[in-house]
Amino acid sequence: MRKQSKSIPVNTMTDNFDAGIAIEKVSFKSLPTLDNATSKELEIANQSHREDRHSFFLLEEGTVHLEIDFQKYEINQSSFIYLHPDQVHRIIALENVTVSSWAMDNESLNPEYLEVLEAITPVKPLVLNEETFFLISEAVSMAVQFSKRKSDKLYHSLLKDSCNALVALVLSQYLAQTKPTDKFSRFEIVTKDFRGLLEGNYTTLKRPAQYAQKLHLSTPYLNECVKKTTGYSVSHHIHQRIILEAKRLLYHSDKSVKEIAIELGYDDYPYFSRLFTNVTGMTALTFRNKNFD
Repeated sequence: MRKQSKSIPVNTMTDNFDAGIAIEKVSFKSLPTLDNATSKELEIANQSHREDRHSFFLLEEGTVHLEIDFQKYEINQSSFIYLHPDQVHRIIALENVTVSSWAMDNESLNPEYLEVLEAITPVKPLVLNEETFFLISEAVSMAVQFSKRKSDKLYHSLLKDSCNALVALVLSQYLAQTKPTDKFSRFEIVTKDFRGLLEGNYTTLKRPAQYAQKLHLSTPYLNECVKKTTGYSVSHHIHQRIILEAKRLLYHSDKSVKEIAIELGYDDYPYFSRLFTNVTGMTALTFRNKNFD
């Protein structure tokens, strides 16, 4: 049975941050154990948690088994993974790992890059070709060296610019797998805008008409765009995003279903309970008890 806390643990990494940025290269033979880990490392290794920053990981050697929002992944060397602050994750196992990582808060990220990150989330681990892996690895090593030069007059600018350059390198790889923006149809552009709006407002805006109003569109047109692009209605996407967060809280915290309903913007607890059952095919308590077994 998993250890739970009142809320989903958040790894703040406060002590490691300079101007909202942290960067390092570390190696592990296996997961930290009671004999060789700090309490902080054990907390991170043994519990699902969120990061309070955008987190980027370049796996240089070894294999990591990772769970992200109920999906399990095996990540091998020469791979990359990006984690959004909303995503709940935990390391299941690792073997002889060397990983370079950096983390940045919203204020430190280039606004253009932040917009892209919000648009592409969630993403799967990305396998890099040899040339791209070498380029990013060299750039990370240089940025790590920059992070140690705290006496430099322009230290914070140097650190921020070098880490943003890393983000740009990685984003270029993700974007290479997607259709160029200038080739998006009107329906795809509207759907992209809706998804961005949904991510920031799902606890307060619950009806398609509210999103249509924010986007200066009619509700039928918004629904047509989203359905033609994704195959699902606006309501479906709203409900799926709400229920994902509900599942995270049910699985990783000991908040009551009523507390979760209120946190997600539902004062009408019975309505929230019916919604959860309709979307998942089981009650919220059944979902929680099933995953405690």
